[in-house]
Amino acid sequence: MTESKKTTARRNVLKGAAVAAGAMSAPMVSRAQTTSLRFQSTWPAKDIFHEYANDFAKKVNDMASGRLKIEVLPSGAVVPAFQLLDAVNKGTLDGGHGVLAYHYGKSTALALWGSGPAFGMDPNMVLAWHQYGGGKQLLEEIYKSLNIDVVSYVYGPMPTQPLGWFKKPIAKVADLKGLKYRTVGLAVDLFTELGAAVNPLPGGEIVPALDRGLIDAAEFNNASSDRVLGFPDVVKNCMLQSFHQSGEQFEILFNKGKLNALPAELKSIIDVAVSASSAEMTWKAIERNSKDYEDLKKQGIKFYKTPDAILRAQLEAWDKVVAKKSAENPQFKKVMDSQRAFAARAGQWQNDYMVDFKMAYNHYFNPKKA
Repeated sequence: MTESKKTTARRNVLKGAAVAAGAMSAPMVSRAQTTSLRFQSTWPAKDIFHEYANDFAKKVNDMASGRLKIEVLPSGAVVPAFQLLDAVNKGTLDGGHGVLAYHYGKSTALALWGSGPAFGMDPNMVLAWHQYGGGKQLLEEIYKSLNIDVVSYVYGPMPTQPLGWFKKPIAKVADLKGLKYRTVGLAVDLFTELGAAVNPLPGGEIVPALDRGLIDAAEFNNASSDRVLGFPDVVKNCMLQSFHQSGEQFEILFNKGKLNALPAELKSIIDVAVSASSAEMTWKAIERNSKDYEDLKKQGIKFYKTPDAILRAQLEAWDKVVAKKSAENPQFKKVMDSQRAFAARAGQWQNDYMVDFKMAYNHYFNPKKA
């Protein structure tokens, strides 16, 4: 009996040692209680952009398996859309979802991640410049110079935005003179140069202003957002194609202190969720925008291609705007120079390598044009 007890004791010791050894060889993973972060988007709850913000949050929440939870509130729940950056910086919010053009009042250079023709780069190329061409470092430099303590994730290249919604189609540059028009960022300066009277309203205020006649025309972003915001209820003409915001990106913001307090594995989850959300957003935009575009046409909305003369006038006006801003703000010039250098190389490659997809499309769906 005594021998049996000794044998059992030895076995228990060996078993305990094996368990301890296994625990030591396993990766160390934080098992702390749930960290909850309160985010706000700059978009109305019904907009597809707010959906994109929730898509990102869901990816983080799912991958974190309960250790991190991001809650996303719609625009205005805590602060107005244009005050998001300050709220995240101060810690009033832990993070947010928006666009850099909304921070235009802090530094004109910030709008270059969205406004203007970007030297002929499409949205995905602008994001490539940010990730690999020096844009990320320049953005960090700008925020540091403004004493803004946030971490910015630029992601989600947007499709080219329309010139906007007009009570009457715009046929020539002169039609923009004196027009009360809504846009944001450096597009404000661009359309001011073209003679428009610009009012930079946030998204949720645009359609009511159009309905009351406070503005004559406006742009927001895409067929899905424009439809759900109510543009087709108050205006029946939409002008497609423009250089005012042809390469815009979304931005996910974190309060730096809150982000740095997270364990390394949760930070890695956020990194992966940003990249995954960027890809998913691009695919979802194609699916949803194309369906809503088709439905808008069925509703009787008239779509017109912006005349080339207006597009060329935009490029000429843009050159004047950026020359002035570059002289006023060294950081602005630094961003412009970086974009130009990247675009010269990447644009040449893309223009030489990419086939004209319109030729194939017309072959199958527009044989007369083909």
